[in-house]
Amino acid sequence: MVSSTEYGSHTWDLLLTVDHQYEDVDKEFEVTVTGDLHVGGLMLKLVEEIKKAQDWSDYAFWWEQKKCWLLKTHWTLDKCGVQADAKLIFTTQHKMLRLRLPNMKTVRLKVSFSSTVFRAVSDICKMLNIRRSEELSLLKQSEGTLKKKKKKDKNNKEPATEDIINLCNSPMSSGSPANSGLYSKTMTPIYDPVSGSPASSTITWFSDGSLNEQNCSILALSHPTCSPEMLAEMYQPRTLADKAKLNAGWLDSSRSLMEQGVVEEDQLVLRFKYYTFFDLNPKYDAVRINQIYEQARWAILLEEIDCTEEEMLIFAALQYHVSKLSLSSETQDSTCESEVDEVEAALSNLEVTLEGGSKSNILEDITDIPKLADNLKLVRPKKLTLKAIKTYWFIFRDTSISYFKNKESALGEPIEKLNLKGCEVVPDVNVAAKKFGIKLLIPVADGMNEVYLRCDNEDQYARWMAACVLASKGRTMADSSYQPEVQKILSFLQMKNWTMCSQASSEPENVDMKPECFVSPRYTKKFKSKQLIARILEAHQNVSQMSLVEAKLRFIQAWQSLPEFGLSYYIVRFKGSKKDDVLGVSYNRLIRIDMATGDPITTWRFSNMKQWNVNWEIRQVSLEQLCLQSLHFTHSKMLSENIFKAH
Repeated sequence: MVSSTEYGSHTWDLLLTVDHQYEDVDKEFEVTVTGDLHVGGLMLKLVEEIKKAQDWSDYAFWWEQKKCWLLKTHWTLDKCGVQADAKLIFTTQHKMLRLRLPNMKTVRLKVSFSSTVFRAVSDICKMLNIRRSEELSLLKQSEGTLKKKKKKDKNNKEPATEDIINLCNSPMSSGSPANSGLYSKTMTPIYDPVSGSPASSTITWFSDGSLNEQNCSILALSHPTCSPEMLAEMYQPRTLADKAKLNAGWLDSSRSLMEQGVVEEDQLVLRFKYYTFFDLNPKYDAVRINQIYEQARWAILLEEIDCTEEEMLIFAALQYHVSKLSLSSETQDSTCESEVDEVEAALSNLEVTLEGGSKSNILEDITDIPKLADNLKLVRPKKLTLKAIKTYWFIFRDTSISYFKNKESALGEPIEKLNLKGCEVVPDVNVAAKKFGIKLLIPVADGMNEVYLRCDNEDQYARWMAACVLASKGRTMADSSYQPEVQKILSFLQMKNWTMCSQASSEPENVDMKPECFVSPRYTKKFKSKQLIARILEAHQNVSQMSLVEAKLRFIQAWQSLPEFGLSYYIVRFKGSKKDDVLGVSYNRLIRIDMATGDPITTWRFSNMKQWNVNWEIRQVSLEQLCLQSLHFTHSKMLSENIFKAH
């Protein structure tokens, strides 16, 4: 039997450091412990040694050598692996962090440094009144992206703090408790006393006053554009490798901030990472829509994504319109006036149906799936860059396109039937030249089958394009989103049709505009200022009647229609290769790109993928395709997250 003397020999002294702000209290304490003492008991012993009455509920142990938190307070020190040489710091879990938002505004708020990044982003979005927090993540900028800024900051030794929005009422003072607003509030729905509509589903969850009305308007409204000097000062990617550097700093969403080297008062970037925006509702998503718009705007201005000259002028016109409306006080409440409550609209439709006001809809056969039938031109690329163009009779049914020699032969077998499920649909449109084309990349056993369809007019293009987009997602024309998709395409084409507008634009001399703020530096070098003003005003004629929210949503839609939208680039090394390559990750495919030339080498579609595996120890990803050999490449954790999210 073990005597008490022998048992006492198993105790040891553990040096603990307390992160507090009391000047009259030591920060280091030596506590005698045993291996079977649990972490919670160690906290109790330490607090008794400090002899200072305060709320210690937000404090936890941070193990400096292992870079981990000891959050399981019921675990013993032996189970945690804590020995006499361990350096444990008793510190707060919630600390101050500076976040640069997509609109380039910096906010200062209290964030959990012990929760996973995924959970921390969720809490941040609740404080900022942003729904769908899973669309965002945190980015730590690399030294390369800050190089320009550092050179500029040499002359200004005092950092500018006037643009920082402090979302914490006051910094933690001595004896003040940790911000309990993150824990103690309930999620009770609150209704606006004026309009009667429900208040935002997230802004009232935590009523600690962190996001007041003024700060909410700063985040929800687009403010006057930046100066050309500020734009020239910011980092602009020139090559694919530069674009890949932007994605190198994404934090691991399964680990905490402290585990990834983030310390108090560090600055991180909050951005939309996965380029998938679900359920954008102007009634509840004022902040979210504005932040997506701002991220899209800066991606265009800093040339993170390429666009044509015609598209750049449309983007510039929409930015000019948004900036004009944002400066006008009349537009701040305009979004609420014309909105109809969804429940009232549904009740109204039900009332009309019950009264028999729309018999054709009641008697409509819901099993009948609509179809399209038209004469279209089929373009097939051939060798020596020649193209064969021929007119056929096309029929679109379900998720497939069949084409025949002519309308009379449509009762027989088609020349070819194309299944569009899982294909890629790319618009090929030039409104000024009356060119309305649809490029289809259809996965087949031996690669990709490229098919080009040419339509005669805007209306025909909108109907066929909408049907192809839905078919690529496995949906038919019977889907409720078909008609809205057609209208969206038509409105976008109308917006592009500014070159043929007969209205006289305003005189450039009478307009107070800095065109350098609305276009990327490439176009400021190509055109003179007066030329840009005239062309932006000409393009503005087709968007001048839009509301503020509508203009932002149109900008986002135009951004989403760009060929490179949603492509995230990463630097990887394939197995057996001696040099690095760039891997582009999209929502439906992976693209291997030569880093030197920028040419795509191989494309792998997720629809052809059998399985994919990740080995975290050797940092390797293995993908198995249906008709291809396995491919292996070294990876980062952020790349694996992006592939998993896309797949």
